[in-house]
Amino acid sequence: MSTEPDTTEEAEPGTPGAAEEATPDAADDASAEEAGTGESAETVAGEAKQPSEAEVELAAQRELRERIERRKAEKQGPIASGTKLSGTAADLMAAVRAVESGEKPAAAIAFRAPTPDARTTTGAPAARPAASPSPAASPAPVRQPQPAAPVAAPPEAVEAVRGVLTEGGAPDTLAPQVVSALGEGADGQLRADPWQLLRVTGVRPEQADGFARALLGAECAPDDERRGRAVTVWLLEQAARAGHTVLDAAALTAALTQRGVPDPDTAVQSTVAEGEALEFQDAIEEAAGQAAADREADGEDDEGEEAQERPVRVLIGLERYALAEESLADGLARIVNSLPKEAPEDWESSAGSSGRGSAAELIRAVAGHGLVLHTGGDAARAEPAALVTAARSLGLRVCAAAHTPVGRRRFAALLAPETHSDTDSDPGSDSESVVTVAGLLAGTEGPGRDADGAFLLDLLVVLDAPQLDVESAAMVVESLPDGARLLLSGDPAVLWSAGPGRVFADLVAARTCPHVVSRTPDPGPIGELVSGVSVGELTQVEAPGKEVVIVPVRDAGEAVHRTVQLVADSVPRALGVPAEQTQVITPGHGGAAGTRALNAALKERLNPGPGRFGGFDPGDRIAYSPAPGRTVPGQVVKADAEGLHLECGGVPVVVPKERVELSVRHGWALTAHQAVGLHWPAAVVVLPGDAASSLTRPWVYTAFGRAERHLSVVHGVDQALARAVAEVPAKARTTRLPGLFRAQVPPAV
Repeated sequence: MSTEPDTTEEAEPGTPGAAEEATPDAADDASAEEAGTGESAETVAGEAKQPSEAEVELAAQRELRERIERRKAEKQGPIASGTKLSGTAADLMAAVRAVESGEKPAAAIAFRAPTPDARTTTGAPAARPAASPSPAASPAPVRQPQPAAPVAAPPEAVEAVRGVLTEGGAPDTLAPQVVSALGEGADGQLRADPWQLLRVTGVRPEQADGFARALLGAECAPDDERRGRAVTVWLLEQAARAGHTVLDAAALTAALTQRGVPDPDTAVQSTVAEGEALEFQDAIEEAAGQAAADREADGEDDEGEEAQERPVRVLIGLERYALAEESLADGLARIVNSLPKEAPEDWESSAGSSGRGSAAELIRAVAGHGLVLHTGGDAARAEPAALVTAARSLGLRVCAAAHTPVGRRRFAALLAPETHSDTDSDPGSDSESVVTVAGLLAGTEGPGRDADGAFLLDLLVVLDAPQLDVESAAMVVESLPDGARLLLSGDPAVLWSAGPGRVFADLVAARTCPHVVSRTPDPGPIGELVSGVSVGELTQVEAPGKEVVIVPVRDAGEAVHRTVQLVADSVPRALGVPAEQTQVITPGHGGAAGTRALNAALKERLNPGPGRFGGFDPGDRIAYSPAPGRTVPGQVVKADAEGLHLECGGVPVVVPKERVELSVRHGWALTAHQAVGLHWPAAVVVLPGDAASSLTRPWVYTAFGRAERHLSVVHGVDQALARAVAEVPAKARTTRLPGLFRAQVPPAV
C-alpha cells in the first residue's frame, strides 16, 4: 500500500513508500507545499496589522491544550443537565473562536472522542436543537466575537531554543517553529528528546538523527525508544499529508524498517501506549461477508458467530484525524436519523415545477431524507441551484457553501434572477445564502449560529464536496441542528481534498443514503473531452471554434517557449482572451517546465521587473497561501515597510515581509491542485516529458476542466497521456469512514 500523495506534485520526501533520497527540487517543493501551495482558494480579508500565522498557531495550540485538560478534569464527575456544551460541540465552539476570520485553518483543530454521556441510552446520536421551518421564528444569529490578537512566542523562549539548536548543529532559524510546535518549555523538551525536532514541518528523520547525535553523544542509538516513537508519529503525519486518516499496521512497520528502526512493532506499541497514536481493529467486511456465505453454503447458522474470530485489520492513526472521522460518522448518522418535518406535498409541488429531469429527482430526494449525495460536472450545478430556489419558496433557511470564492460567485450567478429581484428585503441574499466553506466555519460568512453553536439553517448545500477533508466535514456536520437537511454535491472525477480523508467518495461507496447522478452534460467540445476523460477515454473532439488545440513539443525547453507564446500572443490574437484571463497549469513546481520555470518565463514576457521585494513587482500575478491547503490567486499592488500588498478576489491583503517567501508564489502557472474549484476563460495545460510517470486520470480531468472557452494542451508525453487516462486512477487512501458510517446507518436497499 502506498501512502504517497495522490497528486502529481512533488511528494514530501520521506513519505512512506517514497524514495529514500529526494532531489533538491523535490525537497524544496515539500517545504513550499507546506507553506501553502495547496488546493483550495479562499479569500482572506487581510489587514495590515494581522498577526503572523506562527502567532495564531501558538495561541490556538495553547488554548486547545488548556481546554483538553479542563475537559479531562470535568469528565471525572457527573455532567449536570442543562450545562454548557461539552465534547465535540464544545471543541467546535472553541475552534470557531480560534480561527478568527479564517486565520486559523480548520484543519489545525483536533477533535476529541464523544463521551458516553453525550449519547442517548438507545445508542442513537444525542439530539440537537431542531431546525425551525420559518425564518421569521429564528432568533437573532450569534456572531462569533473577534478575539484579541494572539500573543507572539516569548522572545526568551525562542532564544532558549536557539541555543539548543545551535548546540545540536541545527539551523537556529527553526526556533520560532519549534516553540510553535512544542509550546512552553520547548528547549527542555528538545534536550530530553532531540527527536521532537521532527514535529517541525520540513525536518526529516536523518536530520533529526544528526541533531540527536550532537546532543546525546554516545547515548544516541538507532534503537532508542524516543526515536522509534518520533519517527512513527512523523510517518503518520506524512501519511496524513498523503490523504490517509489511518495506516495499516503492516504498512507502518514496513516504513519504520525503511527508516532504520530496528524493532518497528515495539515502536508502534510504545507510540500507542504513550497516547501519541491510536490503534483500531476494524472488521474486514469482504472477508466477513465471504465467511458468512461459506457458512450458509455449508448449512451452518450464525448462532456461534460470536465464538468465531472475525477477520480484522489493525490500523494506526493520529488522534486528531481518527477521532474527527468518528465524530463525522456520528454526526452524519444523527442527520440521517433526525427526519425533517416539512410536508412532502409542498416539496412535490416544487419538484413538479422543476420539470422531470435530474433537478426534480434531486428535490424529491432531499424532501424525504436528511442526507443526500449529488454527483455531476460543472453544468450540473444548475440542479442544486434549482433545489435552493425550491427550498426558499417553501420558506426554509437555505445556505450554499462552495470551496472557493470563484465557486461562490459562479453559484450566486445561477441564483441571480432570484437573489437580485429584491435584494433589500430578501433575507436569503447572496451575502448570507452563498458562502465559502471556510467563511461559514469561521463565522465571517453565512447565517450565523444559535446560542448552542448550531447553524441557523434548515438546508445546507455543500458544493465541491470532494474537497472536504475529514476535519472540515466533521465541523460542518457537527454544526447542523436536528431536522436540518444536508446535500453534498460535487464532481467525483476531480482531484480529492488537500487534507486527509476522502469523505465524499467514502459516502458514495457506503451506499447508505440517496445518491442522485446528474444527467446534465457539460457543454461544448471541452465538456465532451472531459466527460470522456472521466470514464477513462481520451477521445478526439470536433472543435470548429478552436475550443481545444493540441500543441506537440519535443522537450521541456520548447514546452516553456510555446506556453509563453500561447499566453502572450496566440490565444489573445486568435480568440480575444487576454493574457490575464489565461491560466497555465502544469504537474509540479520543480523541473524544467514546472511552475517555477514557467512563471519566470511568463514574468519576463508579461511583467518584467527587478523583483525588488522578494522577487515580486507591482502587476505580478501571484498565488497567495494564507495557510497550508489554501491558495488564493491575486495580483501584487505594491510593497512598502508593512509588507507586500496584494489584491485577492477584490480583497486587499498585506503579507508581512518575513512571510512573503513562505506564502506567496508567482501565479501565471499553477498546479492542478492549486486550481481545483477555479475556472478561467482559457487554460494552457503543460505536459512535459518528465511528468509522464506522474499523470493520473483525476489530474488530467481536473486540469482540462479548468477551461471555459479554450483549452491548449502543450503535449510532450506521447502515449503516456492516453495511458494515464485509461489506466491510472486516483491513488487509494486508507480511511475508516465507510465502516463507521455503515455501522450506524444500514446500506440502502
